[in-house]
Amino acid sequence: MTVLEALILGVIQGATEFLPVSSSGHLVLAQRFLGIEIEGVLFEVVVHVGTLLSVILVYRERLANLIRGVVGRDRDAWRYVGLLVLATIPATVVGLLWKDSIEALFDDPAVPGYALIVTGLILITAKWAVDQGEREEPTTGSALLIGMAQAFALIPGISRSGSTVVTALWLKMNAEDAAAFAFLMAIPAIAGAAVLQIPDIGAGTALGAAPLLVGGGASAITGVLAIRTFVALLARKSFHWFAPYCWVVGAGYLAWLFLA
Repeated sequence: MTVLEALILGVIQGATEFLPVSSSGHLVLAQRFLGIEIEGVLFEVVVHVGTLLSVILVYRERLANLIRGVVGRDRDAWRYVGLLVLATIPATVVGLLWKDSIEALFDDPAVPGYALIVTGLILITAKWAVDQGEREEPTTGSALLIGMAQAFALIPGISRSGSTVVTALWLKMNAEDAAAFAFLMAIPAIAGAAVLQIPDIGAGTALGAAPLLVGGGASAITGVLAIRTFVALLARKSFHWFAPYCWVVGAGYLAWLFLA
């Protein structure tokens, strides 16, 4: 992998991890179009750490308040942390029990194309859900449903941020707090995915320091910009316009596969 290729993949990871267009799907597409075959999973771990840093930077004040509340035994802080933990359980269970089946989906080149079209169908419903929310945090049942949406996004091409935020909107959360909850959920999800990949790093250590630093840095910087863009689009009620993009990319990729 060249430094330029690492930069491109890092930017794609940072942008698509948080914009509702599926990072896993776009990385699969990008590697196929660029003809890149990455050895091991070290690069993937590094760019995931970069996106993890993005969430921490953007939501550092909320995180600091939560930590202070937990240390100070504030009931509201403990409740919110408990909801975040509950919401991560479905994806954790599915990821551990069906790890091989999920990995097999990444080997099927058509899956991201079909899944991106499904992501578009999910996103278009935000047009009717975005004005309905009043809650600042989910109920216990809602947190579990949002967590199930995150588990569904283990399929390459299904957007984690899109599916979780749209689910939260339909469960009557206001847009800003729905986004915050979904992105704070991403901290254990992204960290957990990176940790699980560590034993499989293997040959990825041959990549060299420069591509790893460039890819990780690009994903972190782009991730911050993507989160802020995501929240701004929610506030402007134009979030659903990502749906046509997903349909075009998904259909175009499938056409390219079948005609190639």
